[in-house]
Amino acid sequence: MSGIVWALLGAAAAAILSGMGSAYGVGVAGQAASGVVSEDPSKFAKVLIIQLLPGTQGIYGLLVAFLTLSKIGVLGGQIAEVSLATGLLIFVACLPIGVVGLISARHQGTTAAAAIGIVAKKPEQFGKAMLFPAMVETYAILALLVSILAVTGIPM
Repeated sequence: MSGIVWALLGAAAAAILSGMGSAYGVGVAGQAASGVVSEDPSKFAKVLIIQLLPGTQGIYGLLVAFLTLSKIGVLGGQIAEVSLATGLLIFVACLPIGVVGLISARHQGTTAAAAIGIVAKKPEQFGKAMLFPAMVETYAILALLVSILAVTGIPM
């Protein structure tokens, strides 16, 4: 396979893996949120905010994918000559957000579901409840940083 194919696979992995994790995480949290809202519709806004937290990993993966596609010229219309070594480097640079995004979003979804349970019983503890899934987010942000620095640091 050529370098451009590996670079494209990296962009795809970043977007697809993190997107899969986010879809799962938001779904799990959404199930918990639905139960709370069916009992008390006034809690909708609070549980919605918590439910959306696992969706950020998908956004991070898209950001890395867009940076990668821009770097290799796909978005600009001038596809660059990418050596096999450079393509493999780009592929590997996209993996942190893809893999960590997949795993952290899934865990953030279950943590968000538990936080939604806190809001169901004690809505005044919303701020504290937000901290639990936000802690999982830290690792997605670190992976995003690694992927951005790695993709942008690879010379073309």
